[in-house]
Amino acid sequence: MYIWAACSIVAWTACNRAPGYRITGTVEGIAEGDTVYLQELSDGLLTKLDSAIVKNGKFTFTGRQDTAAVRYLTYMKGEKRLFTDFFLENGQIAAVLSENGSATGTANNDVYQAFKDKYVALQNEIRETYRKTKTDSTLTAEQVDAIMQELDRKDSLGTDLIYRVIDEHIDNPVGLLLLPRYAYSLPIERQRTLLEKVPERYTANADIRKLKEHIATLDRTAVGKQFLDFGMNDPEGRPIRLSDFIGKYKYTLIDFWASWCGPCRAEMPNVVAAYRTFAPKGFGIVGVSLDNDADKWKQAIKDLHITWPQMSDLKGWECEGSRLYGVNGIPATVLVDREGTIVERDLRGEALIQRLNELFR
Repeated sequence: MYIWAACSIVAWTACNRAPGYRITGTVEGIAEGDTVYLQELSDGLLTKLDSAIVKNGKFTFTGRQDTAAVRYLTYMKGEKRLFTDFFLENGQIAAVLSENGSATGTANNDVYQAFKDKYVALQNEIRETYRKTKTDSTLTAEQVDAIMQELDRKDSLGTDLIYRVIDEHIDNPVGLLLLPRYAYSLPIERQRTLLEKVPERYTANADIRKLKEHIATLDRTAVGKQFLDFGMNDPEGRPIRLSDFIGKYKYTLIDFWASWCGPCRAEMPNVVAAYRTFAPKGFGIVGVSLDNDADKWKQAIKDLHITWPQMSDLKGWECEGSRLYGVNGIPATVLVDREGTIVERDLRGEALIQRLNELFR
């Protein structure tokens, strides 16, 4: 009787125990018996949580995860590196470890994967459209302008997608992941709107706090505020400051860019045209490069026919100027009048020309 009772208790416990997760994964192009890792990212470093041996191109992880958390499936051997980020949560998860990996089968993963698929497709279209401007020498100026407008349209589709998905999932792990990761590419008012919707339980999150600090930085350098001065070296290594030029011209454009930035290089002919047209009327530009390599920076200045003052601290995204002005994507611009008041931010393309036409009538 006691044996029966004990067995009954064990059986009841097993039947009523909440199910955990089971990751069933596939991977191609790696050797039988190689290892795939389940890892977490902490302080910028990946830490191994579990491992699985690949058999017949498949691997499996099982366990429990009562709170959904972002984790990584990784394979690293020799020159080959494969990563897939996903939500580790209880349920059946089907994963593909490849250059364009995926994870589906649970609520958060289905939403996240659908977003990634759409966003990556848009980015691929943007890259292909931009490639045409670099490889087709027969394009006329009108055709290049049309391509640039198409790039802007697709870029807008991307930001609309980001905003919509975050807005719809602001109260769950998908929104918490995407907000700090992608919000910096959104206009500040959209960032502010999303932050106001963040549930109280998420406000202590370090990434959310960082985004709030970023918005505070943008508020300090918003239209109507005074410019913030900073100094760096010019291409010859001589120290110069932004204040050396603000006030020298009726309007000065602070242009954040880099030699490695494709959209910056695509936009530069428009900036060059604006300079040639409006410089005689009192328009100046100061370029602030987010380069790391001085030689590549100098070569880009030559190749892109840049003739206005340039400065850089060669610290890439750690650039002091970009930090002061809350620049998280380039190209980015800040237009300042003679009194040092910021009059516009992020003018580019035809919008830059139109605004300068208004100011220099």
